[in-house]
Amino acid sequence: MTATRQELYMSLIDELFKCPSGEEPEVLDAHLDLIDAGLVETMVQLATYMAHQDNQDGAKFLLHVARELAKQLGLYPELSTTSA
Repeated sequence: MTATRQELYMSLIDELFKCPSGEEPEVLDAHLDLIDAGLVETMVQLATYMAHQDNQDGAKFLLHVARELAKQLGLYPELSTTSA
């Protein structure tokens, strides 16, 4: 049986939680094939669940990573700091 993409996302998220602080970019670089809008959506959904389970630190971590990935993928709007 082959793993579904969702299972692969969850496995990657688990790796991110287990890796030493600061090594997240290396973990993500090793799984470039999984970095897409689906991963970002899965991270946000899991972060929401974690927040409801009183795991605020885990939720904040996932939301931070999801936001950074969304920016890199062009899914997160950059707000202009210049005024007209």
